[in-house]
Amino acid sequence: MILDNIKIIRENIKNACEKVGRNPDEVTLIAVSKTKPYTAIQEALPSGILDYGENKVQELSEKYEILPDDIRWHMIGHLQRNKVKYLVGKTTLIHSVDSLRLANQIESEFAKKDQIADILIEVNMADEESKFGVSADETINLIKEISLLPHVHVQGLMTIAPYTDNPETNREYFTKMKKLSVDIREKNIDNVNMDVLSMGMSGDYQVAIEEGATMVRVGTSIFGERNYNI
Repeated sequence: MILDNIKIIRENIKNACEKVGRNPDEVTLIAVSKTKPYTAIQEALPSGILDYGENKVQELSEKYEILPDDIRWHMIGHLQRNKVKYLVGKTTLIHSVDSLRLANQIESEFAKKDQIADILIEVNMADEESKFGVSADETINLIKEISLLPHVHVQGLMTIAPYTDNPETNREYFTKMKKLSVDIREKNIDNVNMDVLSMGMSGDYQVAIEEGATMVRVGTSIFGERNYNI
């Protein structure tokens, strides 16, 4: 079932790219494996997907120890500063940096091991009170401050759009994210790239791709509904 789901999603990604004249190779599919057992990832691996997203540091760490070394782990959930040390050497990309305090903690922990942390700035583009993320207006200033940290490299932006039954309602937020990314790129800030735009999930990833997403985070449509009671 998981492999069949991935095949459908890849076809949808291809169609969304063709619709707007993009190359499907520009889009990385991150399989969001949070709350799912490591066996679900093992089932997905024959598809060739090596990018997996986790919300909790402990869950990422546990799966990291069990699963193949070539998996690229993405920390996509809210990151507490006291958990940063457990990600050093394990994570490919931290998607959810939304404050200078968190960035400073990442700098401190990664510097101890002389490693570079690739991060995305999480933007609360819809200004939802229930969501983490920096406001769009504050994003550039935060990036300028983080750019001074030698062991933290900003690679782009991430957003979590509102939950909706109609993905078209999120198009405006994805459009604004793309514009913000372009605006920041044009400032040519040292130590900052805008190569990654992580946006779009199971309900709206096709619209996100049409608006410029380079990473989509898809969980339910691959692994099925989650059980948060386990």
